[in-house]
Amino acid sequence: MELYLIRHAIAEEALPGQADDARPLSPEGVKRFRRVVQGLKRLKLGFDRLYHSPKLRAVQTANLLTPLLEGESEVTPYLAEPPSPKLLKLLQGEKVALVGHEPWLGQLCALLICSDSQVGGGFGFKKGGVAHLEGRSEPGGMRLLAFLPPKILGRL
Repeated sequence: MELYLIRHAIAEEALPGQADDARPLSPEGVKRFRRVVQGLKRLKLGFDRLYHSPKLRAVQTANLLTPLLEGESEVTPYLAEPPSPKLLKLLQGEKVALVGHEPWLGQLCALLICSDSQVGGGFGFKKGGVAHLEGRSEPGGMRLLAFLPPKILGRL
């Protein structure tokens, strides 16, 4: 399996009384992430499955990835919490993308590569950043192929 871990794009700051789950992407976040998507296209990357967090900013980021998606998109609450065996069991497909949040994506990356979600504090994903992994979706079953910050992808 090829696995792409993608942190949501830049979101608006929370308004007074607004639930964190309802924060949308900022106009700048949408603009920058569209460049990330173009960079991924230039690298000829695509997905047959896409799973994303139910939080609005992750939903909107997943929607921006639609041009790279050849299959299904699905929301899962497991991407809005620390990595769990339930999330790993969910992963099906040859080329799968996950859109989620920090610190959980960084912990998931560390778990899949090193068998320990706390190794080095996990991996620090920039908003709109992408990690490309390959292997089995189990602790220690994957290897890191690329860790791409949004600025690099946006320049391709």
